[in-house]
Formats: sequence, structure tokens, C-alpha cells
Amino acid sequence: MKILAIDTATPASSVAVGEGDNLLAMNLRVDRTGHLSFLTPAIDMCFDQVGWTPRDIDAVAVDVGPGPYTGLRIGIAAAQAVAASLGVPIIPVGSLTALAWRAATGRRRIWPVVDMRRNQVATQAFMPVPGGVVTDGPAQVVSVSEFQALLSSDGIETLVVGDVAAVGDGFLRGVQRAKQGRPRYPTADVILEIANLRVQSGEYSSVDEVRPRYMREPDAVIRWAEFREEGIWPGSETQ
Repeated sequence: MKILAIDTATPASSVAVGEGDNLLAMNLRVDRTGHLSFLTPAIDMCFDQVGWTPRDIDAVAVDVGPGPYTGLRIGIAAAQAVAASLGVPIIPVGSLTALAWRAATGRRRIWPVVDMRRNQVATQAFMPVPGGVVTDGPAQVVSVSEFQALLSSDGIETLVVGDVAAVGDGFLRGVQRAKQGRPRYPTADVILEIANLRVQSGEYSSVDEVRPRYMREPDAVIRWAEFREEGIWPGSETQ
């Protein structure tokens, strides 16, 4: 099966195409605000490298987060547009899963980290198993100090991967049995690898079923209650 994979959940935007277990082309750029300008040219470049047209795609895989709002919206909207126009399914993959998947090289419990800003991170515990990882607790958004407490209370050796810079230098000092590893960001080649395995077990989603996994309210919100109290409402006229 030929799959297009898209990841814009973090500052690292990436696109990959592959068939079966084979990664055929990939493009990546790290730019916190450059997701939109990167995405379409990167998809076109991957198609050109392998000699495909969009009609050759059998499925689209996309990182659905957690991650900052703007990047997630761009990647998921692009994946939905491609899948809808071609009539192919979507395979959603979580950013925490992708980070843990790439780091699963030992026996340590894996704590992937995605920077959610406001001094908060999204994280979830995973355990490595043959052929991948399994979750070992719920996904959650915590403050840096709360995350440090989670690690300190963990009774086994742990590996922290992802955007560790978000928690600050020296974060792991004094945390026993914990070490820092890679990768820093999820990437489309890992999304592609996970999607290929899910395809084999029939784990598809329709376009309408795919939703971004924000896990937190947006940084900017409309204060509807204040509008109501002041008698201002969208579409109404004020004197």
C-alpha cells in the first residue's frame, strides 16, 4: 500500500511517502511558524522524487497531536483534503506514540514530551515491547514541576525523549533512574512506519472521524460571557 504521511504537530514539519515497509522519500524542516509554506511544496517534492501522482496514494497518515494548535490544524486539514479528494482512508497517529516508538530501543519506561507552551508539556508513559510500544498510563498535560514529580515517583528506569528543552536545562538532575534520549520531534517517517502496521490490521479512519488531539484550551479564546453581559453578539449591531 502506498501511503503519504504528514506531521506538523511540532516545530518540525515533515512529509514522507512509502510503500509497505519501504520509506521512499521524505522532506523535513524545523520552523515553528512555517508549517503552511512548507507543506504543499514538500508533498510535491516527495511525489516527484518517487514518480508518483496523488492518484497513486492508497491512504494518508497524519500526526493528530497533542501539539500546538496552528501546526496541528494545518497538517490535519491537508490530510483530510487529500484523503477526501482521492476517496482514501486516513490513519491517525499520536505525536507521543511516534516519539516513544522511535525511542523504544531498551527496557526503560519511555516518557515522550511535547512542548505545549505556558510552561506545560504533554506526556504519557510507554513501555517497549517487541515490534513497538504500548501505553502505560493516560496522556496528560502537566506543568514542568508536575512532570518532574512524575519522574521522581516512577519506580523503574525511565527515558525522557521529545522536546526536553521545553522543561529547561538540568531538568533531570536529582531525578534518579532517569536519562534523556532522542528524538526531539516526531517525524513523518515514523508516522509512516506506524501507519503501515495499522493498515495491515485494518485500523483505518474516515475523513470525518479524524480530529486534532489538543488536550488543552487554546491560548487565545473569545470571551463569549463578556459579550453577552455587554449586549454584544456576533452579527448584532452596537450603538
